[in-house]
Amino acid sequence: MAMNSWKQKEFGFIIIYAICFYIFIINRSLQISHDHYQQLWGLRPGWLANRLNDVSDGQWRNFRGNIPILSAVFGAFTVLATSLRKTCQLSANGMSIVWLMISLIYLIYLHGACVLFILSIASLNFLLVKIFARTKYFPYVLWTFNVFFLICNRVYEGYSFSILGHQWAYLDNFRGTFRWHICFNFGIVTALSFSCSSAFLWFNVASSIPQERSLEEEKYSYSIYLCYLLYAPLYIAGPIISFNAFASQIDQPQNTYLPKDVALYGLRWGFSLCLVELITHFFYYNAFAISGLWKQLSALDVFIIGYGVLNFMWLKFLLIWRFFRFWSLLNGIEAPENMPKCINNCHNLESFWKSWHASFNKWLVRYLYIPLGGAQTKLLNVWVIFTFVAIWHDLEWKLLSWAWLTCIFFIPEILLKSAAKAFKVESTFWKFFFEELSAISGAVTITCLMIANLVGFVVGPSGINFLISGFLHKEGLPVLAGIFFTFYLGTKLMFHIRDARQKSS
Repeated sequence: MAMNSWKQKEFGFIIIYAICFYIFIINRSLQISHDHYQQLWGLRPGWLANRLNDVSDGQWRNFRGNIPILSAVFGAFTVLATSLRKTCQLSANGMSIVWLMISLIYLIYLHGACVLFILSIASLNFLLVKIFARTKYFPYVLWTFNVFFLICNRVYEGYSFSILGHQWAYLDNFRGTFRWHICFNFGIVTALSFSCSSAFLWFNVASSIPQERSLEEEKYSYSIYLCYLLYAPLYIAGPIISFNAFASQIDQPQNTYLPKDVALYGLRWGFSLCLVELITHFFYYNAFAISGLWKQLSALDVFIIGYGVLNFMWLKFLLIWRFFRFWSLLNGIEAPENMPKCINNCHNLESFWKSWHASFNKWLVRYLYIPLGGAQTKLLNVWVIFTFVAIWHDLEWKLLSWAWLTCIFFIPEILLKSAAKAFKVESTFWKFFFEELSAISGAVTITCLMIANLVGFVVGPSGINFLISGFLHKEGLPVLAGIFFTFYLGTKLMFHIRDARQKSS
């Protein structure tokens, strides 16, 4: 009873602290945005309360500007595909041809003549599967081929048609509106999914792979494979769905989401869009990061900017991924949810990565983590996995720095979790001690996550020294202590939420 009473008081204190914390963060964010807006890059006239709008993030700016045309295009595709399915009673092969034709029209608009590069690489991969899938050399051939093109596509920036001969050089004038080699990163992982699933079929290991559906051999056809690679709703940004899940749903559309559930999903997406618009009109977090003006701010303001940027990134990707998933659901294909958990409700690296790019995490577990040895070799295979993730995103040192920093931060967590499993807690004192230790560990992890993601996606490796020097001095140390205490209480709040959910279930 005494323990329950203490927990209730602790919970009340944390809630009061959280309210005060966010009131302070909002007030200070408004103040620094107002004081420095004239020096920031990427602000444009907005539509809300005569405020400027922060569209300094190129990815968000392009997506936001194209929402109307994308909605119209996918709406037309949905009507066409649904009508043909119902009137012609099409099965998997028939629907794969329909969506392949629709997707090719979409890709020709996006990439112009560069569709030829995509089809060539995809066809070569399919050929390799048919030749090597039943051999012991297949994994080496498969990964070498796909990683080779993953790197070459970036190094040569999508290639020039002139490398095929001067008579083909004129096609460089028809490269479309969107760089194909950026989108084709998703093509690489889908090609690998198809290829690995084919090998699993021959060696009968699908049952040992998490969430991998069994599939008839005739479903591994060239038309369904190409349809999977180029499927328009998921082509630009995912979410990533396994080949087996896609092929089974193109035959029998998903029934997890009823029409009213899909409509509610779209409505919630609309509310999330309104929230991002509100944030970018009043808080210019990303503009501070892009402009480099954060270097002129106090340690406290740098923390606020960093915290704001990470929350903006989470919301940005949530909107992008859920937009395309919504259109996929309307067409009967249920892809995994990429953001099942709020960024502010993750207190360890494992749960963070399971909840950030969740579909990619599932792909990595299925096709890299388990084949590399799983939990038995976790300390080693995290380096291979995160290096691949960095290269998959882009060939930049800051992304490799982010990947290796994440691995360094992962090692203590892996060791602590192993020790915790071996140590059985029974007494009240040791339960209390272990929970406090876990909260401190969570505060350290959240701090490390902020550093790794700011280095990888905002300040770059050159910004590490500035961040360290900014906080490890007389004025910065109290701020650092306050940040750590806030993250400690935040972790405790997550524990309360977890316990409440366990009781209710």
